Amino acid sequence: MKSPINVVILAAGLGTRMKSKRAKVLHRTGGLTLVEHVVNAAKAITPPENITVVIGSQAEQVKAVLAHSGVRFVEQKEQKGTGHALMMCRDSLASQGGLVVVTYGDGPLLSRATLQELVDRQRGGDQAATLITTRLADPTGYGRIILGKEGDVRAIVEQKAATPQQLSIPLINSGIYCFDADLLWKHIAEIGTNNPAHEYYLTDIVEILNRAGHQVAALEVPDSEELLGINTRAELAAVDKIFRERKVRELMLEGVTIEKPETVTIDCAVRIGADSIVGPFAQILGKTEIGEDCRIGSCSIIENSKLADRVNVAPFTSIADSQVETDAQIGPFARLRGGAHVGAGAHIGNFVELKNTQFGAGAKANHLAYLGDAEIGDKTNIGAGTITCNYDGVQKHRTKIGKEAFVGSNSTLVAPIEIGDESYIGAGSVITDAVPKDALALGRARQVVKQGWAAKRKKKK
Repeated sequence: MKSPINVVILAAGLGTRMKSKRAKVLHRTGGLTLVEHVVNAAKAITPPENITVVIGSQAEQVKAVLAHSGVRFVEQKEQKGTGHALMMCRDSLASQGGLVVVTYGDGPLLSRATLQELVDRQRGGDQAATLITTRLADPTGYGRIILGKEGDVRAIVEQKAATPQQLSIPLINSGIYCFDADLLWKHIAEIGTNNPAHEYYLTDIVEILNRAGHQVAALEVPDSEELLGINTRAELAAVDKIFRERKVRELMLEGVTIEKPETVTIDCAVRIGADSIVGPFAQILGKTEIGEDCRIGSCSIIENSKLADRVNVAPFTSIADSQVETDAQIGPFARLRGGAHVGAGAHIGNFVELKNTQFGAGAKANHLAYLGDAEIGDKTNIGAGTITCNYDGVQKHRTKIGKEAFVGSNSTLVAPIEIGDESYIGAGSVITDAVPKDALALGRARQVVKQGWAAKRKKKK
């Protein structure tokens, strides 16, 4: 049986260089917070109950973001360095043995494959730890890896403490480790605070393990991009660009046509079926799922929604937290939100807004309507200018319209109200009472025509 793997994600710092009131790991890139990306990578090598997130700054907000993930939390109430953060996990993890992987909540690009390779390298040798390194053309600002004659790691020297010769070393410390758990917990208390910041630096563990007669190995990662941490908004934007480029390439290789891919924004969790087309400047966000043979028009925004096969979304349409069934047509300039559900083959036209509305199969609202808190039956036609008056200033009320009904243009439907199947509402009506099946309802003032009135008014000027 393989030894257990515990992953510790250090995510307690505020991140002052971000110049933000929000903790650094809560900033978003590629559609997820930084710490969510790291947790997702960790889940590839161990179950969530073996992942511990060390929290500190805005601890409750970090917990809330990860509440669905099943990970555990340890709080570092005082931020006294990376070594101190790991010490906070000793009581909960020291008895479990196996391996301990340490990574950071602000390193979202670290791949699952690299984490697995790190674990395999540690398991395949007799060293006390394995750390990840990479070569940088300009390693300024990073700690340097000092290797022994056998290629083992002898020390990590920080930039400020390095000699000119050490500064020329291109191998940098990523801060990502895999430890033999028993040796880690045996020696971690030996980390001291003999440094200008008086903090416990995890980098000191390398020399401590060497003094105790144990080796530390290095795993060199050729793609240094994976190890990018985020400290500033500029770095956040650069990493976001990488995620977006990866996602559109992944989708195109799976059979999705993306027109002008450099202009679109697609989050990491989005799924799109084959032969669908995404127009320029579209944004597809959150956990949106789009079926096959769909068309997403230019400049449309779709967030946390589900679209079935053959849905046509015309340009400049906004869809959020909603569901659209097969062969429906939405837009242009339409808006669906708040749990709207559009049935198969339905048409939602320009400047039509649906909020918390069930819109039946084959129904149509082609122009200029607001339909909120409503249920609209199959094959019903909603005329231009129709409004469901769902809010009385205190509470929301529902409007129910039956199947194959016809609502004339510029109708005002005052909820709560029910309109029967196959009934008609005359154009320009204000409807306040229930309308039975097959009925015609009119609710407008009688027209008055005064002959010659306009001519008399002109003579007075």
